[in-house]
Amino acid sequence: MTTSPEPQAIAERELCGLVNGLAQQIAVHVRERAVTLGLTSAQATALREMTGPMTMRELAGRMSCEPSNATFIVDKLEKQGLIERRAHSTDRRAKQLVLTPEGNALRERLLELLVQDSPLAGLTTQQQRALQNLLEQALSRS
Repeated sequence: MTTSPEPQAIAERELCGLVNGLAQQIAVHVRERAVTLGLTSAQATALREMTGPMTMRELAGRMSCEPSNATFIVDKLEKQGLIERRAHSTDRRAKQLVLTPEGNALRERLLELLVQDSPLAGLTTQQQRALQNLLEQALSRS
């Protein structure tokens, strides 16, 4: 006698729905905060991910997009005086992206806005870490 996969399939479908719902709420949250700062959600995501100097490829990886898409976004941020491209310290073929003082100030303001009423605000820090660990574990299998 074999066990039906139906209960597991139902559980996975429900979990996928919850993960997608949370991702959509976060996307809306980012977009709403970005607009108040005159940014697109993609620009806000780029600024959020700029935790220090990095290459375009590193930024694209953090943004979960192709480097060509990140380049388009960085071009706009550079025209706004928020990001600079500088020579890479160890790879002469690469450029490093660095926030300008204006970019750093805007990033700080963005981070302040993103934590306000975040879709994750209902979770304690410990619960957020547990969720992060579970998601990382699930993603490491793929």
